[in-house]
Amino acid sequence: MSRPSARRPEAAAEGAGLPVLLRGAAIRALVVGGGMVAARKLATLLEAGAGHVRVVAPRLSAELREAASPAGGRVELVERAYEAGDIAQANLVIAATNVRAVNAVVARDADALGRLVSVTDAPAEGTWTAMATHRTGSLVVGVSAGGVPTAATRVRDAIAARFDARYAAAVERLAAIRGHLIELGEGERWRDAAGEVTGEDFCAAVESGDLSRRIARWEATSSWA
Repeated sequence: MSRPSARRPEAAAEGAGLPVLLRGAAIRALVVGGGMVAARKLATLLEAGAGHVRVVAPRLSAELREAASPAGGRVELVERAYEAGDIAQANLVIAATNVRAVNAVVARDADALGRLVSVTDAPAEGTWTAMATHRTGSLVVGVSAGGVPTAATRVRDAIAARFDARYAAAVERLAAIRGHLIELGEGERWRDAAGEVTGEDFCAAVESGDLSRRIARWEATSSWA
């Protein structure tokens, strides 16, 4: 049996993608599909704080309705076949039906309108793919593993085991300090503080509890408060 050839460096770079973090409230999404996959995608969008999600499918499963129930007016359920006009003002589109031809049409329509589209059964047809995500407070870590979602999930879980609530508390406190200093027009002071409290040993300081002491020492010698 021949071994698979190594990928050329330029090929790897070409498919590397650009990780971005969208502001949840700015997301206006369309999910086409009414089954379990669509329900998972809807739940992920709502967890991210999506401002509005339209879901279109000839039949909406109980799982999907359950995923939509806590969201109130943020979710619009449309129980009929997909139509091109369903994209409307959506800036994020997910084709998640179990019909290849429908997903392909959704992908083409979204691309023609310049919208970002994810195609669950053919990722290469889309412009974005979801990452396995770990969230704790304001700290968000996304993992992609070259189209092997189970591997991404395992790596995500390993990251989550270390980067726990201690990091959420640390990031929240630092964000409050940064926001306050910038509001006061003291951006330079924040840059000085960041160098002191988020140095190369930041993770070790969070896990040992030394970061809190370090911030307290910095605050005691600063007039920013």
